[in-house]
Amino acid sequence: MTKAFVSGCAGLTLTDEEVSFFRENDPWGLILFARNVETPDQLRELTSAFRNAVGREDAPVLVDQEGGRVQRLKPPHWPKYPPAKLYGDLFDEDPDAALRAAWLGARLICNDLFEVGITVDCLPCLDVRFPDTVDAIGDRAISADPEVVIALGQAMIDGAQAAGVLPVIKHIPGHGRAVVDSHLELPRVEACETALESVDFRPFKALSHVSLGMTAHIVYASIDAETAGTQSRKIVEGIIRDRIGFKGCLMSDDMSMHALGGDFGDRSRKILEAGCDIVLHCNGDMDEMLAVAEVVPELSGVSKSRCADALAARLDPEPGFDKAAAWNEFQSLMGWQGV
Repeated sequence: MTKAFVSGCAGLTLTDEEVSFFRENDPWGLILFARNVETPDQLRELTSAFRNAVGREDAPVLVDQEGGRVQRLKPPHWPKYPPAKLYGDLFDEDPDAALRAAWLGARLICNDLFEVGITVDCLPCLDVRFPDTVDAIGDRAISADPEVVIALGQAMIDGAQAAGVLPVIKHIPGHGRAVVDSHLELPRVEACETALESVDFRPFKALSHVSLGMTAHIVYASIDAETAGTQSRKIVEGIIRDRIGFKGCLMSDDMSMHALGGDFGDRSRKILEAGCDIVLHCNGDMDEMLAVAEVVPELSGVSKSRCADALAARLDPEPGFDKAAAWNEFQSLMGWQGV
């Protein structure tokens, strides 16, 4: 039976140990990073091998392919895409052009992914940018204006879905006020709840209809002063589910990030007890993978339904897509070379 986690893998192909692990533990999905990417043919073989191991043709394969610094599929086999901030900058000059460019960018990125068997892209980043936003978010944030984030975020969602790929809104309920890197330490945000609701939460509330979301490893002191949002029931149930209204499948950000303390079994339990549906473990370390799999339960109840509904929301790619024409239009709108 499928378990409530997404796992990474170590390299370009699955080892015998990894195949056995996936076959025995059946994680809901696989997430890929640059260490797993070499050529289109290699990626197609890797995604197929994972699905063969778990015995589910629709098992999701995820990647963070945003553009800018966060791009796992890179030249020479795939073009370089711009960071999301450039869509926001264009919006300030020409909103219609920016909306079209954001749609085209996501459509092209996700066409690349679909061709190699990747069916989930962890995009868009809906974090509102602030003057002191940590560089780990930085130009991944679309704009400092929540309304621009909403408009361009929806365009990117639509572009991904048109390519047959599921988008993931992140990092709920907002990472923009963090001034330290959650990969390295636990950020703490002191803003009052009113300020958070009026700015940070707004894009997530407006786009809460998306079927997949990812949490933020941040302490929101005005709501829960002791616990990272990913592991806080006050944040997951009180804010993400109730206040923001997100009803889809909620996965943690990478649980191996240093923002979270404790052993991997303890981290996993706290994530699920807070109300997340899926534990996300990314680094491909087998010892850690085993520790996660030991404590993560089979998907059941409302979490199983949310995961099933998320997969059912994925559409076939819209027919008639002219990749070359789309790329030329995208380059013209963005002034972007992609190399």
